[in-house]
Amino acid sequence: MSAHLQGGRVDISLVQTAAWGNLAKLLEKCPGTKAIVWDNTLAGPVGLIAEYIRLSERSVRKMYPLRPIPLPETNVDHIIFIARPKLHLMDYIAKNVKDDAKGRHNSKKQYHLFFVPKKSLLCEEALKHQGVFGNMIFIEEFNCQLFPFDSDVVSMEIPEVFREFNIENDPTYIYQTAQAIIFLQKLYGQIPRVWGKGVAAKQVWDLVTRLQREKNSSNDEPARNEVSCIDQIILIDRSIDLITPLATQLTYEGLIDEIFGINNTTVNFPIDNFLSSEERSTESLSEDKKQVILNSSDKIFADIRDKSFKGASMYLAKQAKNIASQIESTQEKTSVQEMKLYVQRLPQILAKKKQIALHTSIAECIKEHTDEHDFVDILKAEQEFLFCFEVDKPSNYIEELIALGKPFIKVLRLICLQCLCSSGLKPKVLEGYKKELVQVYGLKALLAITKLEKVGLFKVQSSTRQYTVLRKMQRLVMEDVSEINPTDICYVHTIYAPLSVRLVEQVTKIGGWKHLHDVLGLLPGPTLDESPSMSSNTVQNFDSPKVVLVFFIGGCTFAEISALRFLSQQEDSNVEFVIATTKLINGDSFLKSIIEG
Repeated sequence: MSAHLQGGRVDISLVQTAAWGNLAKLLEKCPGTKAIVWDNTLAGPVGLIAEYIRLSERSVRKMYPLRPIPLPETNVDHIIFIARPKLHLMDYIAKNVKDDAKGRHNSKKQYHLFFVPKKSLLCEEALKHQGVFGNMIFIEEFNCQLFPFDSDVVSMEIPEVFREFNIENDPTYIYQTAQAIIFLQKLYGQIPRVWGKGVAAKQVWDLVTRLQREKNSSNDEPARNEVSCIDQIILIDRSIDLITPLATQLTYEGLIDEIFGINNTTVNFPIDNFLSSEERSTESLSEDKKQVILNSSDKIFADIRDKSFKGASMYLAKQAKNIASQIESTQEKTSVQEMKLYVQRLPQILAKKKQIALHTSIAECIKEHTDEHDFVDILKAEQEFLFCFEVDKPSNYIEELIALGKPFIKVLRLICLQCLCSSGLKPKVLEGYKKELVQVYGLKALLAITKLEKVGLFKVQSSTRQYTVLRKMQRLVMEDVSEINPTDICYVHTIYAPLSVRLVEQVTKIGGWKHLHDVLGLLPGPTLDESPSMSSNTVQNFDSPKVVLVFFIGGCTFAEISALRFLSQQEDSNVEFVIATTKLINGDSFLKSIIEG
């Protein structure tokens, strides 16, 4: 099991062990050699629970992405499709099976399908309709609710939860989120307290309560009431804080995600920054990308991921200096004993030097982007909106970006941010933007706007200026926050504190949530505050350290995770956070999941 998953008081490696156990059991049902055909959205996440070496120990010889083209010729006993229950994927599977079965009349090859995490009657019907249902020997459920990203982060990795709930009113993902919470309670015990905000939060928890009640009443054995290592769960519906994902993340990990995109802890960087000058001059560059895995097993990354970019750069420079002086000081080592000690430590020193060099190269890649005029200008516009500076007028900068035909998502992201910071746009401003967007980007702009209106990211101004009031009440924007030695969570966006994390900060303070009454009235949806398994005479000991699971329904950013880690590291904090989410997102991926569905 991955050691980096075991750092905290909640052992996240149990999530990995459970998922791998389920997959291994399914693979054992198919004795002989196997090829796995993955639904593209699963290949990465499943890599977090089953490295290729473990799969090859189970006779997996080949792995292919699921596409509507014939599979390569493979001489294996079993072809196993692993997919989410989506209709278009059933079409791909049917095509693959038909193409593969053609001309192989005497082949003993068997086909199987594992649905993640649940079977779907609709999908099975689609396979019957295509005439390949009978070809499937096993149709099973690979029950994998959550993927482990680090010792304090798990994710369902389903991008469409926010859209399906808010646009389609589809309850499927509310059910899957409830199942993920039930799975966590099965692993770590019943969580004694719940606090939540938003319609989705309430629906998820109601379903958790109902499903567990049904399970307990249908079971002959009494419900296990062992004490959980998690003291409280906080459910955050993404709809209560739409500003945070739209603001550019300015932590080291957040910027990597904004610029290059982190997919299941893996990032591809342009290779140039990682080569020496002679390597660069050789013509035969076999790869144009440098792939890096980012998690806390890399000690340097664990130290800098949550720092501001400036703070991370300074830290790297300091560490590089230390290593250089350690290596230089060998000249002065005279005694045999000193040299012997040094030689013993040399592998560690060189490994650290290699990691520092790697992250220095990554920092250079980031700096190339953050130094560009476009990046600086977007940041300036964002910060003016967050300060409510001239938010009621059309922004000259946004109009300029549209006129230049800049990337559609970047333009939308800024308009949505302006809209939320002014609690909606004046009708004239809104119409003006719509007209310009359609003129430049065509029909797709109209379709996107319709979807953004449905989720409240594009709207006409309301009489209550929620953001203006929340900004003051919750200290959402602060000037002069030190990037090097921050004293407030604002540093993750330089000036702006994620509202979601401000709420968590209040709720986990002793008696803090009582001050939230006025604030909660300004946010959409009901408030949850229950102690399902605590009797009224149980007194909670607030001095003992608490473990709080924060579950984001609809997505969570790396900046929010950094802000929560920052809170738990404060001297006066006795809280350790574990973060669960339906998807790790940034502003671009969040908007794409809404408009491209």
